[in-house]
This record gives sequence, structure tokens and C-alpha cells, in this order.
Amino acid sequence: MRRAAALALVVLGAVSCGAGQPASVPDTVPDTVTDTVTDTVPAPASTTSAPDDQALEESPATPSSTGPPAFSSKVSRVSRDRLPYSWRPGCPVHYRDLRLVTLSYWGFDGKPHTGELVVRATVTGDIEKVFKKLYDWRWPIRQMKLVDAYKADDFDSIDADNTSAFNCRRATGSSNWSNHAYGEAIDINPRENPYVTASGSTAHQNAKKFTERPISGKGVVNPGDKVVKAFAKVGWEWGGYWSGAKDYQHFSKGGG
Repeated sequence: MRRAAALALVVLGAVSCGAGQPASVPDTVPDTVTDTVTDTVPAPASTTSAPDDQALEESPATPSSTGPPAFSSKVSRVSRDRLPYSWRPGCPVHYRDLRLVTLSYWGFDGKPHTGELVVRATVTGDIEKVFKKLYDWRWPIRQMKLVDAYKADDFDSIDADNTSAFNCRRATGSSNWSNHAYGEAIDINPRENPYVTASGSTAHQNAKKFTERPISGKGVVNPGDKVVKAFAKVGWEWGGYWSGAKDYQHFSKGGG
């Protein structure tokens, strides 16, 4: 009885072990399998800086300011073809000694504009300093073109209320060269600041109401005001201080 029971247990154990045994597996995994697994498993994608950097590059720039543009000026050589009427051989200064100053100014419309002046190379720094102050004050100027836009006709440029500088011409009522012919004078808002004779008259009909000083108004220059003082600081004198005739539009290096 005991012998039969023991024999039965042996048989059951053998059958049980054989049924649960897995299929045979080689002792080593071929090298080709290892290489395949290593090569085909991708490295985990980076989740750090790349997406953020791309987003920064594509995002639009934020304006640093919503105010008006800052004052700007540029000094460059002036070519002969820019002065077809205002310069000619025999002028007291060669055009190669002149410079074109392109600068910002505030218009009568309350908006910033860009204008041009031609002056002697030696005074470009003075012009930039003064006109930066005028711009910062938003002091208005009607327009600023080279006098050649009016074929160097001083009367027409003044009548158009054009601010200009160099013009190879004689001084008003004189056979001497004007300081404008040297590139060392500028006329600002000539309608609001006319040339007035000793008797109190002006040649420009549109300027008659501006012959007295002091007077209030847009773009007007008055004795001792900030415009006069700004020019005085760089050694430029105002024609409004002349005895006899007054030239309220006129500023010149050293006077005259």
C-alpha cells in the first residue's frame, strides 16, 4: 500500500514538471539581436530648452516706447547736383566745404518731420545742438527744404515760410556777401519772423501781422526767448537785435 502510494506521487511529479517547463532558450542572445535593439530604440525627446527657445524666436518684438521718435540728425557731404541754383563758381565758399544736415523737427501740424539744411562744415555741430533742443521742446517749424526747391529765390522761399540756410547771395540792401553765402546763417519760419525795415514795413504781405515784437504765436521768435538763448550758447546772434532794420528770422555765426 505504501509502495503504491509512493509510486503514484513520483509519476504525478514527473508529469507536472514536464507540463510547466518553457521551451528551450539558447544560452546566449545573438549579437545581431542586441545591436538591433540598441539601434532602433530612440532616445527620449528633450523637454527642456528647445521648445522655449523656438517660441521666443517666433514671438513678435514688443515696442519699447509708444512715444514719438527721438531726435535724429545726419551730416553728409553735399553733391554739386543738390545745389543747382544756390551755388556757382565764384561763391565765397566751395560746395565741397558745405555739408548737408538731415534732421528731425516738429511741424505746425504737431507731428515730427525730417528736413534738410546746407551749412558750412565747421558749424554742423552748432546746428545739431540747437535743433535737438527745438525738437525736444516741440518748437514748431513750418517746413525745412533747401532753397534750391525755389530755384534759390530768397523771396519765394520766404513767402513759402521755408526754413533754410545756405544760399550764395548778397546781403539784403548791400553788395557784400550775406552770411548765407558762407553757410553760416539760417532763416527760421520767415513768415512768422519777417525782415522788417527801419520804418516797420515788410515786403511779404503774408507776414504783415508779425512785424511787431514781442508777439505771441506758433513758431515766433521773441527777444530773450529760449530760441534766441539756444543759438547764443553756440555763438550765433539774432537779427532781431539789429539797430534799424530787424531780421527776426535770421541767426548767424558771429553776427551779421
